[in-house]
Parts: sequence; structure tokens; C-alpha cells
Amino acid sequence: MSTTATPTPASVTTWTIDPVHSSAEFRVKHMMIANVRGHFTGVTGKLTYDPANLAKSGVEASVDVATIDTRDAQRDTHLKSPDFFDAEKFPKLTFRSSGVTRRSNGEIIVSGPLNIHGVSKEVEFVVEGPTPPVKDPWGNTRIGVSATTKINRTDYGLTFNAALETGGVLVGEEVTIHLELEFVQAA
Repeated sequence: MSTTATPTPASVTTWTIDPVHSSAEFRVKHMMIANVRGHFTGVTGKLTYDPANLAKSGVEASVDVATIDTRDAQRDTHLKSPDFFDAEKFPKLTFRSSGVTRRSNGEIIVSGPLNIHGVSKEVEFVVEGPTPPVKDPWGNTRIGVSATTKINRTDYGLTFNAALETGGVLVGEEVTIHLELEFVQAA
């Protein structure tokens, strides 16, 4: 007589963003000729993950605007000002997923409201990963994720600009956001 084992359903696991090994990066056109890149290091949040049923998965994240770095202190100060992020009034960028799905081509899509400058708009992040879990030298289990989306900054009230003498504008409207996130499994 043979018995077949019934597979146990995958359990939902909880993960915390490791801010030391994570960043939120952005890219926007400057003077319509070159991309300026910057990043935020103050990324925090958590992930609930069920590899067997992505609909049970979700992520929430927060980015501290004060941690912006574009490699130019004067520009960083301007970006924190009321002309752009108004960091004093809106100190955080936030995202909370409302859905996680897998497209027919295998891409994972995480959708939900992205809140910037007090304005909330639905976005879709295209996600690579998560990577297979690995143990770090201290016994923690870790996974990594990369995610990308594009937004129009003016949709979020970030409308500062200046016309160029030769035509065009100083700052492009389309912004590419790229996240590199490393998660540690909660104990």
C-alpha cells in the first residue's frame, strides 16, 4: 500500500527592509540633454511574501526625503525645499501595495498608491526577484528585490521648472524610480 504525502501550503513569511543595503534611486532629464541621478538612503518597510500565492503578498515602504543625495549639496537643498519635495511639510515618500500579480511573461507587478508631496497616485512597479533566500554570516536569512516604475513628477505637485533660452525646460517631467531592496526575514 502506498501513501502519497499531501503537500503543505507555502506559508507567508515576513521580511524587513535592511536600510543599510537598500536604496531608492531616481533618474530625470536635466536641460533636456542628460539624466541626473539621485538616491535616497532612508528606506524602511516590510514585505509579506507567499511564493505559492502572490495575491497574499504585499509590501509597504517609506523613504525619508531628508536622505536625498544627488552628489550636489546645493541641488539637494533645493530638492528638499518647497520648490520640490517640501521635506519639512512632507518628510516621507510612501508606498503600500494593493496587489501583486505575475504576468504571462513571468514579470511580477506590484501595484498600489505612491504618495509623494501629499499626493497619492496608483503606480505599477515591475519587479525582478525575489532572489533565492541566503543565510548571511550572522545567521539571518535574506532576499533581494529590484523594482522599477516611471512617474510624471507634475502629477505629484512637483511642478518647479524654468524655460531654457534655447527652448525646452530645465527639469524633465518623466522620472524613473528604481528600488534596490534587501530584506531580512523577521525572527
